[in-house]
Amino acid sequence: MGIVKETDTVVLYDSEKDKKYFLNLSLAKGKFNTDKGEINIQDLIGKKYGSVIETHKGFKYVILPCTLYDFIMYKLNRLTQIIYPKDSAYIALRLNVKPGDLVVESGIGSGAMTAVFAHIVGDSGKVVSYERREEFIKNALSNLRKLGLDHRVKVKHRDIAEGFDETEADAVFLDVREPWLYIDKAYKALKTGNMLGILVPTVNQVIEVLKKIEKFPFIDVEVSEILLRKYKTVPERLRPEDRMPAHTAYLIFARKLPGIVEV
Repeated sequence: MGIVKETDTVVLYDSEKDKKYFLNLSLAKGKFNTDKGEINIQDLIGKKYGSVIETHKGFKYVILPCTLYDFIMYKLNRLTQIIYPKDSAYIALRLNVKPGDLVVESGIGSGAMTAVFAHIVGDSGKVVSYERREEFIKNALSNLRKLGLDHRVKVKHRDIAEGFDETEADAVFLDVREPWLYIDKAYKALKTGNMLGILVPTVNQVIEVLKKIEKFPFIDVEVSEILLRKYKTVPERLRPEDRMPAHTAYLIFARKLPGIVEV
């Protein structure tokens, strides 16, 4: 069982109300106020996850670790639309991202997909993120610091129209408005035999990407859309939830073959 560190983001769980409070200890000062009383921040540090802490009124909360899913869905500060876990998990698997890898991406957005890549590559790997907008960089790095993942990410404040510096990336991922304009640059950055991933929200964009990909030696081209339907967790009345998030994005993948291309 892990120990709470002063840099952790923790979950305080109220079992009576089935309610969670999220608290980043590196930013919190003094006391944390809940509807059931105050908790001294210092009293959390050093406790075991799964243990109980009481407010000054005697109410109890269970201390739980904040998962990456929790943080992305409930605590990530968003300046942009994010890539949701239902898509990001498949993206990471489809790109075959693993510990020690070099992943090149553009753009960083609010850092949700960057966090997933950084979580997987580990301390021996690196995520290089290209982003034009400084406000996105500052916000994404702030989110990554709260997760303790910022040291695995190198951000380059640059337009990818200038190209990527990397030439042997284990995976390349594009989440930009007109990705077809940068297929040539992604091809050059990617290691032969490895995967390129692209995310776009509209069919028109998918068509433009496919037209451009045809001009390069790529194989295993795939276009997919992931739909997630959750169920109400009541054994006596098991059924889908009333609302289902529909379309979020189209995902495009392709594997690089060797070749010299003039486009």
